[in-house]
Amino acid sequence: MPHIAIISSSVRTDRVSHRVALFFKNYIDEHEIATSEIVDLKAYNFPVFEERLSHQPYPLPEVLDFAEKIKKADGVVIVTPEYNGGYPASLKNVVDLLYDEWRRKPIAISTVSNGVFGGSQVITALQFILFKMKAWVVPAMCPMPKAHELFDAAGIPADKEAIEKRVEPFVKELMWCIEANRKMETK
Repeated sequence: MPHIAIISSSVRTDRVSHRVALFFKNYIDEHEIATSEIVDLKAYNFPVFEERLSHQPYPLPEVLDFAEKIKKADGVVIVTPEYNGGYPASLKNVVDLLYDEWRRKPIAISTVSNGVFGGSQVITALQFILFKMKAWVVPAMCPMPKAHELFDAAGIPADKEAIEKRVEPFVKELMWCIEANRKMETK
């Protein structure tokens, strides 16, 4: 069974995007789509990195743990809020930390905001940096507008049927990319 790492990008207090990360974990597990785990950047509390992992002489154990989780995942869901038209520094920090771990990794992006556009301004910038890292960005996106109204603190949706209808094609596209990637790696 494939394994998906779900990166919860926000490190703010009372972060709404973490609710969406919790939802994705519950959805993937409940529908037995894959095994999954949340990789919570707030829990790691990383410093600002001065160098890419491969060039660090004495990397922190937490950095090695994070890198291993990304490396072993068959695919990644990045759940990121939109802050002033951009993504959080905590996410840029860990994207730049790794390099080989991102190469050809299927990555699906779910953006989150309290506004009506669901973080859509973040998508292009994030796609571009992941492209530069040679990641495989899944073409389906999953913006979550007014997320504070859609999910409770435990990630339970107010309207489960409507949210699952929105999420299903996004997750299916990620799984298609994971399967295609597996087939290409065996050749």
